[in-house]
Amino acid sequence: MTDQVLSPSSVAGDANSIDNVVPAALQGLLTNVQRFSIHDGPGIRTSVFFKGCPLRCFWCHNPETWRKRPEVQLFPDRCIQCGACLERCERGGHTIEAGQRAYHREVCIACGRCVETCYAEALVLVGRWWSVDELMAELLRDRPFYEQSGGGITLTGGEPLLQQAFSLEVLRRARAAGLHTAIETCAFAPWEDLAALLPWLDLVMMDIKTMDDAQHRAVTGVSNRLILDNARRLAATGIPLIVRTPIVPTVNDTPEAIGAIAAFIRDFPSLLLYELMPFHRLAESKYRSLGLTYQAAGLSTPPRQQMEALADHARTQGVRAVQIA
Repeated sequence: MTDQVLSPSSVAGDANSIDNVVPAALQGLLTNVQRFSIHDGPGIRTSVFFKGCPLRCFWCHNPETWRKRPEVQLFPDRCIQCGACLERCERGGHTIEAGQRAYHREVCIACGRCVETCYAEALVLVGRWWSVDELMAELLRDRPFYEQSGGGITLTGGEPLLQQAFSLEVLRRARAAGLHTAIETCAFAPWEDLAALLPWLDLVMMDIKTMDDAQHRAVTGVSNRLILDNARRLAATGIPLIVRTPIVPTVNDTPEAIGAIAAFIRDFPSLLLYELMPFHRLAESKYRSLGLTYQAAGLSTPPRQQMEALADHARTQGVRAVQIA
């Protein structure tokens, strides 16, 4: 199956299957709508996680957002070997081989039938289609908390720009409702797609992983030239901007790497913060559940002292740098 965004109507399956209800008009494929988030912008926020990302950072903390389609996660430790999924799947996606259950991801169409019957939650469907109306109803539930804390909503992922039309309409509606709006983006997208969202945004948060293009290609799968060009254009618009760097051992955990990024962004007139975020291995089980190899297994979280030293070095370049736990 290719990585195109599949609408619910294009996925065969039971009419009552949990991912097979066709939303009216514009729709977005999301993995999670997380309420009471405090790390995705100011105040108390609701973070909307989009499914689909153009980068493949080998340390990614959210690999369930990579593929632009619904998919099934398998957690073998939860399986009670009841066999219900074998009976429910018409494509032979679940079998017993040599006394062990096996999941054949290559034939799965993520219809959700096996997930519905797995009360042990060994099978989890990640990725659900939302209409704008449905999402707005969820976002507006916490308006009092936004107002009291100076919070709002944040579109994140994955990459919201891969579903630009849906993102644009959500931001328009949120602004009309008086909500503070923000986006977290890798900025690997045509400038026109990002620029169209800016009138409806109060804050942009974007990642810069490394200034070295060859290294960026090696660790993310894409060049950083478009990302850096979009960063310059963003800075010229005057929109409030936070630049973030995940500190990953063997990639950018040196004063030289962080100093180069800080030097690049120090003259951005609307730069609010430069945030350094430590790598962690909390997502390791997600990779296994998705049939992916976790290439960061040999890495360790940078110690706090090292994070503080890197932030201090960034400050010598004239930027307001902070480390995020």
